[in-house]
Parts: sequence; structure tokens; C-alpha cells
Amino acid sequence: MLDRESLGLFSEIARKLDNGFASLPAFQNQSPGMARLAEVLGATAERLQDNYPYFHPLYAGQMLKPPHPVARLAYALAMWINPNNHALDGGRATSVMEKEAVAEIAGMYGWENFLGHLCGGGTMANLEALWVAGQLQPGKKILASEQAHYTHRRVSSVLQLPFETVPCEARGRMDATALLKRVERGDVGTVVATMGTTATGSVDPLPEILALRREHGFRVHADAAYGGYFVLAENLGEGASRALARVGEADSIVIDPHKHGLQPYGCGCVLFHDPEVGRLYQHDSPYTYFSSAELHLGEISLECSRPGAAAAALWATQRLLPLKKGGEFARGLERGRKATLALFERLHADARFVTAFAPELDIVVFAPRATSVSETSVLSGKMFEAAAKRGLHLAV
Repeated sequence: MLDRESLGLFSEIARKLDNGFASLPAFQNQSPGMARLAEVLGATAERLQDNYPYFHPLYAGQMLKPPHPVARLAYALAMWINPNNHALDGGRATSVMEKEAVAEIAGMYGWENFLGHLCGGGTMANLEALWVAGQLQPGKKILASEQAHYTHRRVSSVLQLPFETVPCEARGRMDATALLKRVERGDVGTVVATMGTTATGSVDPLPEILALRREHGFRVHADAAYGGYFVLAENLGEGASRALARVGEADSIVIDPHKHGLQPYGCGCVLFHDPEVGRLYQHDSPYTYFSSAELHLGEISLECSRPGAAAAALWATQRLLPLKKGGEFARGLERGRKATLALFERLHADARFVTAFAPELDIVVFAPRATSVSETSVLSGKMFEAAAKRGLHLAV
């Protein structure tokens, strides 16, 4: 089931890349020999068969979409020369490609003047966002909903920032009334608004959170790691549409291209509305940053070495599938959303199942109908195994 046609294309494109370095002096490659390489790679392929088919469209067990062929090929192509986007001299082309790709992501939210970069994933992106928040509002609390990703509690602990959860309402969204009562104490520095929880796909009430910010002066961090790309979709419900339309009013945004952005792991992105937060990253590294007066990505990120291949893959994907409403990429999100609603309606009408609530994005929460929690667990396990035998991999 691997994309053998694109693998054939890779050889052709790799030769084009190689032509750009044809003037380099020849050198002796210390290879163990093709026979030995074939032996080791064959053993590697056999070990890798002990995996679920993460690349297949019927794999629905985690929060990822199969990487687009152009992303896989561009990643492999760039990996061949191994650029490092920490500094311009380590990743000349891919640093520029990263800036261009990140600018297009920021453009989804109407941002032209901003600070941002790629990173390893949502965890690192949220760490940077909360680190900046802690620097700007020292000693003040970080609030997130009970359904927010566990990253926020963990990161707050690492950063030694006080953290507290806010109750959720029945559909898994932050309870705006509970938030109001909590922020009235005056000790809140940042509220994390989750734009698509990883458990249920619920979207926090961002308009209400922004209204409270005007009165109480806290920062708003939009954790859009899962749902951020849905700002391009035009078939969402009213609540999710209203919230996503205002993500651009947040102080910081996290989005994961390795979720709905069709990228290989790991590719996260953090954005700051105020470019002046870059001063918080200021540090000296004379052996790294001396080569150019231009901004090095390492000067505005906590990570040091980062694969330029991730930037090349994202840049190529966005060149093929631009991030615009009504475009092919947006239509893909809308098709997924349409399929989600169809599945929900089918399960909701079937007496054998219980559905939690209508999906806001593309996650359907359901369970087999049973008389006890333990029976539900047993039936869910059986359903999981039966689906896997048919090539459909779910999450339990």
C-alpha cells in the first residue's frame, strides 16, 4: 500500500538536487558495500512492519492525517543534505522556506506583523507560548479548561508557573461562567483557549474569553494545535465558526502542521501577535549567529538544532495546497467534517450505540450501549478488535 509511484519520482528529483552540488570535489564514500546496506535495511524494513498502518486513510487511532506524498518527498529530499534551521548558515534555503511557510499559516488568522517559527510539535510550541506568558506576567496563574491538553499542566510545572483548571460544560467546552468567577480574583495572567480538544474536538468559547480579557487584562493563548486549520472550513457549526474566526485576536497561537496540515512528525508552530516578545529570547551565541545580519530562527526559539527538512516539507505542501478558503486543502477539511457528521448521524440513529454530542470539528465520541461501564469497556474492546481485523483502526 506504499506510494510506489512517488518513490519512483524521488530518484528523478534527487538527481536534480544533486546537480546543484556537482562542482564539489569528489570524495571517497566510506560505504560498507551495497550488499551489507541491503541486509541492514532489509532488517529495518522487517522491524518496521511491526506497526499500525499510520500512513493509511483507514488509520483513525491517533490525531494525525497521513502525510501528503509531497511532504514525504520534500522531507526526504531536504534530509539528504541535512540542513539545520537554528542558524542561517546551517539551513540557508530551508530557513527562508520556514519563514515563508509560517507567514502563510499566520495569514490564516489575518496576521502580517508577527513573530513565529516551527518546532517539534504542540508540546514545545505550548511551552514557548507559556514561557513568554510567564515572562510577561510573572507569578500570575495559567488557566486552562479541564479538557485542555495535559501539556499545559506539565509545561506550567516545568516553568514553575501556577496552574489551575476551569470546569467544562456538558459538551467539553470551557464554562465561561466559571471562568468569569475565577478571573475576578485578579491573579490570572493567561487563559488558554483550546480550539479543538484532543479528546472530543470541543472548541472553547473564545469570543466570551476575549470579552473577559478586555475587562481583566490577562493574556489569551489559543491552543489550536488540533483545530487551527479549521478556520478555513466553511461547514462548521455556529459556535466553532465564531470561535475560530477570532483566533487572530489571541496574543499567541499554537498550531500543529503534523495533525491536519498533512506533515510528518514532528512539525509544530508557535506564533506571537506582538513581535516585540522576541526580546525575551535574547542570548549570545557568537559562533552561531555571526554569519548574517538577518534574523536567525534560533534567535527567536528555545530549541537549538531543528531539522530544515520539516520546513521544506511544509513549504512544498503549502505550495501545492495553499491555505485559503475554498481551495483544495480547505475542501479536504470540509470533506472530513462532512464524513464526521454522517458518521455521527448514523450512530445517533442506531439503538446499539450512545453518542455524547454532535461533533464540532471531526471527532465523534460514541460508545456501545450497555448496562454498566465495565460492559461498555468490554464491548468497546471487542469492537476495536473487530474493526482492526477489517483494516479500520480506531481509538478506544
